[in-house]
Amino acid sequence: MGSDCIAPGDITKKANPGKATILALGKAFPHQLVMQEFLVDGYFKNTNCDDPELKQKLTRLCKTTTVKTRYVVMSEEILKKYPELTVEGVPTVKQRLDICNAAVTQMAIEASQDCIKTWGRPKSDITHLVYVSSSEARLPGGDLYLAKGLGLSPETHRVMLYFSGCSGGVAGLRVAKDLAENNPGSRVLLATSETTIIGFKPPSPDRPYDLVGVALFGDGAGAVVIGSDPVPFTEKPLFELHTAIQNFLPNTEKAIDGRLTEEGISFKLARDLPQIIEDNIEGFCNKLMKIIGLKNQDYNKLFWAVHPGGPAILNRMEKRMDLLPEKLTASRRALMDYGNASSNTIVYVLEYMIEESLKMKKQDQGDGDWGLILAFGPGITLEGILARNLTV
Repeated sequence: MGSDCIAPGDITKKANPGKATILALGKAFPHQLVMQEFLVDGYFKNTNCDDPELKQKLTRLCKTTTVKTRYVVMSEEILKKYPELTVEGVPTVKQRLDICNAAVTQMAIEASQDCIKTWGRPKSDITHLVYVSSSEARLPGGDLYLAKGLGLSPETHRVMLYFSGCSGGVAGLRVAKDLAENNPGSRVLLATSETTIIGFKPPSPDRPYDLVGVALFGDGAGAVVIGSDPVPFTEKPLFELHTAIQNFLPNTEKAIDGRLTEEGISFKLARDLPQIIEDNIEGFCNKLMKIIGLKNQDYNKLFWAVHPGGPAILNRMEKRMDLLPEKLTASRRALMDYGNASSNTIVYVLEYMIEESLKMKKQDQGDGDWGLILAFGPGITLEGILARNLTV
């Protein structure tokens, strides 16, 4: 598995005393790199399917997702060992979990190691661990296996967030923020790790959403170190996490419906999901913006780190809030390079946000300090953080 993480460079701005800050970011991926242009033929070959109508539909979907590359755990070796994964109606949840549990732990370990290395302090200084995944299920949970794999102290306080889907990364930031601010001197490691093997299935006209998943989702891991009151000359804060909120939209629990079955996890998405988010996003964002005295006409004064659930959601947000095209560049880059990697993706967006901010700063046309970190997941749940970019 390959991995890398971002180095913050020279940081001059200071975070507010007692406020949680992101101190380092990291990521890791499995070996298999999938080029979108070759995905359709490979998927239908691997699943022994020759349905021309389904193949044509997946081809169209692959073009609309804007994804160019993704990383996946699935490989020819896995399919040779577990050929039943491509057979309709065969109970395979045990096999899937055997693969997923090991894969997500390994990716989370590697992403965390890179993040800790960039952070620059010893792993023994980690006091809390928050682990997020919708791709595994076991007891004890992956948080214990991650702590063991990293060699963290047995006294490390652990929190596990299971099956929170695409909103999981920002939910993890919210939980880590609370832990950091309520435990002075603490340092919280947040790790996210996901693989699509838990839901990998052969194509079927009875499950149209499966093709959307094939065209859109990717695998990988992300990691973040979070703490308040950074140590001068030792820690370099990237973002201040000022205020975090969560809302669920009543009567929308069927809009993103995932079930763990004997054949793995199965998803159904409502066709009007982008519309539901569009109808509710302004009011949600305004709750955060009013904290610093901004109104809806001030949207373009902020930076926007948005989980790219898909291009339709990004496009509707951009239009609804009249955002300048460059405001969602980091989100669109993450989607293009990694696909929708569920909870991990916000980590990749934040990395690109730093790159884009520094680029704009050099051109003397950067955003202000303030911005929003957003994600949307099952519930429908909206997760949002009012943040300050400390790198610009």
